[in-house]
Amino acid sequence: MSAVSRSLLPETATVSDGGVLSVGGVAVPRLAEEFGTPLYVYDEHHLRSRCRQAVAEFGPGRVVYATKAFLCGAMARLAHEEGLLLDVATGGELHAVLSAGVPASVCTVHGNNKSDEELRQAVTAGVLHIVVDSFDELDRLDRLHASGLPVPDVHLRITPGVHAHTHEYVSTGQDDSKFGFNLANGDAHAAIARARSASSVNLVGLHCHIGSNVMSAALFEKASRVMVELFAGTGLPELTLGGGLGVAYTGDESAPTMAEWAGAIRAATAGLPSGVVVRVEPGRSIVATAGMTVYTVGTVKTVPGVRDFVSVDGGMSDNLRPMLYGSRYEAFDPARTDATRPARARVVGKHCESGDVLIDDAALPAGVRPGDLLVTPVTGAYGHSMASNYNRVPRPAVVFVADGAARLVVRRETFEDLVRLDT
Repeated sequence: MSAVSRSLLPETATVSDGGVLSVGGVAVPRLAEEFGTPLYVYDEHHLRSRCRQAVAEFGPGRVVYATKAFLCGAMARLAHEEGLLLDVATGGELHAVLSAGVPASVCTVHGNNKSDEELRQAVTAGVLHIVVDSFDELDRLDRLHASGLPVPDVHLRITPGVHAHTHEYVSTGQDDSKFGFNLANGDAHAAIARARSASSVNLVGLHCHIGSNVMSAALFEKASRVMVELFAGTGLPELTLGGGLGVAYTGDESAPTMAEWAGAIRAATAGLPSGVVVRVEPGRSIVATAGMTVYTVGTVKTVPGVRDFVSVDGGMSDNLRPMLYGSRYEAFDPARTDATRPARARVVGKHCESGDVLIDDAALPAGVRPGDLLVTPVTGAYGHSMASNYNRVPRPAVVFVADGAARLVVRRETFEDLVRLDT
């Protein structure tokens, strides 16, 4: 198989005459030596570039970054600096964003089962708005208001009945969804009527989200048109059209460009009054290709007549997506980036699970051996944020690289961290 496609690499990726990959002007083998492996590496220029592309399409304050995709203090500050709002789905995400120095006024609060405490936290902090997901949540807000809590601005999350043709676990816009008020059965209209009459909330907008990693611009347009039809009769000032723009994880995949995605949404919303604020949620497309994970090979095993196994020093604890969704990735040696990959092997992690597989049938360069580095590109979304300590493995460090320098933004966990909460 040919060398890894450059389209899967971060924007500042370069390859030396000797085949060594650099990102942000820093050689990847040097990063591995300095910070250890597994290691999450992010191209800061790429992160900022994607933020700026989205803001250029819709304007400052109109693009909402899904912090669930990747959140640390440095990322929260970067998104805020580039004019994005931040979507938080739990009290923990809100706390992390506020702890990074980002104001609550640029945060929108999601979640299908917000607790009383999370709602109180959001209202007290002064978030931009809460995306209300259910009638039970409206009941909670009624009770909190009766106890003296201020009246928050809210959007209602609508389930528009549009199937996103993504993995069922990240498809959210179909009728059979745990999220939002169903449009087809009348719940959406009932929720709008109730919120309008309630003294506990100030209804300012509607919201939808059709799913994560959506690979069709036409589906965004379809869902947006459904929402615009509902929205047109409400007279509300704000509409948020969510559903994460997909990315290519392997060389044989393709995804809509940000311009194609934006064009589809603009086409669907062209008839709205000029004063309506339309916001969008580009999802993982902000961070996914900006990040990659660097591993060290520990064991190479051949089972004659079956397959070869290449074991790395991470696995399902730093990238759960292959095990959870059957997600596909590629791998390559950053010391010989442009080498062809004629070998085939199952790339596996170090955990005590047969399902701890990163790539089921990976194309690899010839002669992979213990001590070599392997990189899986396009891991900037849902790697770090889904990482765990399974088998008591410390979670990896995160570095941002830019202009020839690397900065540690999340330190590697230690064994002491693993027992710090024990009593």
